[in-house]
Amino acid sequence: MMEWAQIIEWINYDPKTPLLFNSEAFLYLFLGFYLIYILMKDVRKMRIFYVIAFSLFFYYKCSGIYFLLLVFSSFVDYYISELIYKNSDQRQRKWLLILSCVINLGLLAYFKYTGFLAENFNAIFSGDLSFETIFLPIGISFYTFQTMSYTIDIYRRELEPARNVWDFMFFVSFFPQLVAGPIVRAKDFIPQIYEKLELTKKALSYAMFLIIGGLIKKAVISDYISVNFVDRVFNFPDNYSAFENLLAVYGYTLQIYCDFSGYSDIAIGLALLLGFELPPNFRTPYQSSSVTEFWRRWHISLSGWLRDYLYISLGGNRKGKIRTYFNLFMTMLLGGLWHGASWKFVFWGAMHGTVLAIEKAFQIPKLTSKNFTLKLAAGLVTFHFVAFCWIFFRASDFTNALNIITNIGTMEWDPQNWWSVILGYQNIAILLFIGFLWHLVPQRWQDEQLEFFHKIPLIGKTILFAAVIWIISATASSEVQPFIYFQF
Repeated sequence: MMEWAQIIEWINYDPKTPLLFNSEAFLYLFLGFYLIYILMKDVRKMRIFYVIAFSLFFYYKCSGIYFLLLVFSSFVDYYISELIYKNSDQRQRKWLLILSCVINLGLLAYFKYTGFLAENFNAIFSGDLSFETIFLPIGISFYTFQTMSYTIDIYRRELEPARNVWDFMFFVSFFPQLVAGPIVRAKDFIPQIYEKLELTKKALSYAMFLIIGGLIKKAVISDYISVNFVDRVFNFPDNYSAFENLLAVYGYTLQIYCDFSGYSDIAIGLALLLGFELPPNFRTPYQSSSVTEFWRRWHISLSGWLRDYLYISLGGNRKGKIRTYFNLFMTMLLGGLWHGASWKFVFWGAMHGTVLAIEKAFQIPKLTSKNFTLKLAAGLVTFHFVAFCWIFFRASDFTNALNIITNIGTMEWDPQNWWSVILGYQNIAILLFIGFLWHLVPQRWQDEQLEFFHKIPLIGKTILFAAVIWIISATASSEVQPFIYFQF
């Protein structure tokens, strides 16, 4: 049993040990939380406050005192949105919307981009502007987009406000998707708050299926590949052969998918256990035959947000072809900047934006859909373009990225040596094979797997879940690895 001193020490925020879905601490904490949650399922008000309290504690364990920033944003956006909804003067409504955007984007800019702006100001004007290191609250980019979409939807008369500020706080702070998405729309989530809480056997099966799969993706495949291979090569690319550099790029391509889709699966599964449906966030994106299709499958909630609130606001495709291509490019450029305060993220977004504009201009998605061979070839090109772009996403800076690319460019045809490298990284190779094979499984087969899992008795599901936890414990590194998207 833990002593009081240990309990208090654990409750206190420690930046070195944030509360993560893939940690043993979260598993025990969630089980205790869930037992009480089920007991109060028929008392909506108590359940609302209980989940808000747990969510704020969860966020406190991730970002410390900055959970107050989440509370502040929630109250500000709720009451500004109320004023917008009740106001009939269009000019005043617009100024209130601008006020909301300035507050939200101002907070995001301060915490995320102050250092970046100061660094570039100094480089351009030979200045010495400097700030103390500013802590980046985990998930600020996600919940900022979420609260902004609520206000914008109310301004557009597409949504009615939540009944009270606590229901809105529940929506914003809902812990399964709080720190890394999916970015949930208020019009999809808030109506569920007022429905009767139900958890069917099928929903329970689906939730466990998603959580088990998400844990395997994240804690077994992604973490193992990262710690034992990808991080080492990207940190010191010149210490490794050209083929090892190429394998590391393929490894990161799988790692980031398993990491983030694994988080999304766990988040969607946890929400289902609580009686809420979150939208799907990934649909096998590496099966795409164009970059346009890739962005319909990758981080669906973010790409949908950028389309509806940025691309359309810029004019979408309503102002001619040239403007459409520009809007696509700028949307992805700003989407890259959203991911991180660095020019490498801007460059990553610009590459995707350029190709999206080219595909739009030449109607590439339509052309590739008409011929299987062409579609397969386009799929290979798309995959390798995406993998190439991930180099800049993962690298510490442009020099690091160019070192990786240069090393790969020196690779010679030597199958025997390649096979020796693969044998030397046998466990990595096996996980890469399993991960990509899993990704390429047709949706129909995945649906059949879910049906089979549903038929397994609850005791069987519990044993399988325990086995997955054991596998995670056996393969885990000394420290629990945070999710990649926590930095955004």
